[in-house]
Amino acid sequence: MEKKRTKDSIGAYAVQCGKCFKWRLIPTKEEFETIRENFIEDPWFCDKKPKFSCDDPGDIEYDSSRIWVVDKPNLPKTPPNTERMLIMRKDLSKMDTYYIMPNGKKVRGIGDVEKFLEAHPEYRGTLPISSFSFTPPKVMEDTVSSNSEWKASARNKKPKTASPDDS
Repeated sequence: MEKKRTKDSIGAYAVQCGKCFKWRLIPTKEEFETIRENFIEDPWFCDKKPKFSCDDPGDIEYDSSRIWVVDKPNLPKTPPNTERMLIMRKDLSKMDTYYIMPNGKKVRGIGDVEKFLEAHPEYRGTLPISSFSFTPPKVMEDTVSSNSEWKASARNKKPKTASPDDS
């Protein structure tokens, strides 16, 4: 029986130019992770994108038409044959980070990675613990306004609880 895969909550990947501060879309998660992994030593500039320069308009505007999350720079690239998943909580307060291991098992922390490697020693050489980061991206609160449809839909999904006035 095949396990149902959870869809990552990230809809698009973007990086901000270190010169003009415009946002540029990055076509794949893998390319974004490569940029993020070395961002401090190798900042990103518009001219790294073929046929682009700082004179071109940005690909995407930072605004509240979507929820923005920002990853820390220099997080390690996801190890081969694994997938780093980021799932937004229903209340939009933060994201949860976990990895799907080569056998489909979900791990939620370094302790789980260590247990996985103990149970599957064949992966010890290819999945170093230092390649896993459970640091979630920061949800940019200014893009999650109280008037947004996301907040409204999240509020509507919360279970109702009895208040002291209901007795």
